Amino acid sequence: MGTTNSTIKEEFILVGFSEQPHLENTIFMGVLVSYILTLVGNTIIILISFIDAQLKTPMYYFLSHLSLVDICFTTSIVPQLLWNLRGPAKTITAVGCAIQLYVSLALGSTECVLLAVMAFDRYAAVCKPLHYAAVMNPQLCQALAGVAWLSGIGNTLIQSTITLLLPRCGHRRIHHFFCEVPSMIKLACVNIHANEVQLFIASLVLLLLPLSLILISYGHIVKAVIRIKSAQAWRKALGTCGSHLIVVSIFYGTITAIYIQPNSSYAHTYGKFISLFYTVVTPTLNPIIYTLRNKDVKGALRRLFNRDLGSKE
Repeated sequence: MGTTNSTIKEEFILVGFSEQPHLENTIFMGVLVSYILTLVGNTIIILISFIDAQLKTPMYYFLSHLSLVDICFTTSIVPQLLWNLRGPAKTITAVGCAIQLYVSLALGSTECVLLAVMAFDRYAAVCKPLHYAAVMNPQLCQALAGVAWLSGIGNTLIQSTITLLLPRCGHRRIHHFFCEVPSMIKLACVNIHANEVQLFIASLVLLLLPLSLILISYGHIVKAVIRIKSAQAWRKALGTCGSHLIVVSIFYGTITAIYIQPNSSYAHTYGKFISLFYTVVTPTLNPIIYTLRNKDVKGALRRLFNRDLGSKE
């Protein structure tokens, strides 16, 4: 009973950016602004995808799921980060750390698979235009979204549980700004080589496998457009796929640097700043990228704005 109570009361120290105290105020303001923009931008995309009849398509169905993932992902990390940046105490309770570990890993893994699903949708739109509605039917869309969410949940149940069961022998200092697997397994007071190998294999499956599927999808898209030999086809394909490609490049470019080579000096030195990018900045950029590059979203926003104006008059 005493052991259980002490475990519940245990706190972890999130070192975060305390080693660069001169940057904390700047990081706080940047993170706060990004978080507000993330909430507003992604909520707008979810609302217009739900309300606007012209956006009742597979692309926006998956985009609304991506926005929901981004809102939940940043919310699992940012409030605690802001709290720690403002005060001298850099602590998080053991329960809070476990919740953050499970939720953030589930959502990050879900996003990896969801981006691959969205690439398949773009492949169907460009390469199978005449059969697009039949291929991307509502049942398949729901199944693919379900696979993305379930893969995230399955991954975190395995990875997070294994990580939390490692003996820590009183080690509480996490050299990061949130509870994540690569940082937490370093607290273990046993040989963690097997855990690092297992994490590497899981990262290969949930990072490189979806990325490979994305590259295969875009390989087929490029071949299809080249066969048409039309500048208009290139423009249409770029308009259809450009936003997704930018989001994929930013997300995978940063997250692979942490999870594929967690022990490299590069990941150790710049890891917190790279993590800040994919946990805070990328969810902010997603709605901006999709809105600025997408005439359908801009049209839906105009219709929504004009309808609100009309109702006030």
